[in-house]
Amino acid sequence: MEINLEKIKMNEDWKEFLKDEFLKSYFLDIKVKYIKTLHEGKTIYPPANLIFNAFNLTPLKDLKIIILGQDPYHNPNQAMGLSFSVPIGIKIPPSLLNIYKEIQDDLNIPIAKHGDLSKWAKQGILLLNSILSVEANKPTSHANFGWQNFTDAVIAKLSQEKEGLIFLLWGTYARNKKNLIDAQKHYILEAAHPSPLARNAFLGCKHFSKSNEILLKLGKTSIDWNLNS
Repeated sequence: MEINLEKIKMNEDWKEFLKDEFLKSYFLDIKVKYIKTLHEGKTIYPPANLIFNAFNLTPLKDLKIIILGQDPYHNPNQAMGLSFSVPIGIKIPPSLLNIYKEIQDDLNIPIAKHGDLSKWAKQGILLLNSILSVEANKPTSHANFGWQNFTDAVIAKLSQEKEGLIFLLWGTYARNKKNLIDAQKHYILEAAHPSPLARNAFLGCKHFSKSNEILLKLGKTSIDWNLNS
């Protein structure tokens, strides 16, 4: 299996923005490890055509908000290349349910009946996992692939070359990326991870109304967080 720029399913403006990263040695290492794992007959999530789904659904020119996750869901049919998101018909994971509960409390929007966040992505929200692939039933199994080098470079490059972006950093893992972001040029909102394991400390953060307030202040269109409409 060969992964090259032509075959990477990614919005063209992102391809241009990140073309230098694809040529670096660490990215070649990612490809080698990914292909080796496939040749060993192991199942990898998400499917290859969805690895860069976050970049495919959110054109760079429309980018407003970045929501950082850690790595893809590792159970069958869950991972779809968007942090926290699962396809329609798949049970809503606990962390996402807490996100929905916060949206309900914050904006009085009913809890969504599904877990597909594609609507958010298409409005300019980059739903970016730090690690972009995982072996079936083995969480963080691709943490040694080097994906973090790529996604850290994405964050740093966005920070350097864009302005007025909103970064939502939930949990310790995401908050550790704060040093990649220029807080003078961008907006950083921090909270506990939405997982129930964080004792629901995420609830009450009001990041969804705060994000829309920032967007309106910048003269941008606010996000329609309602996934039921």
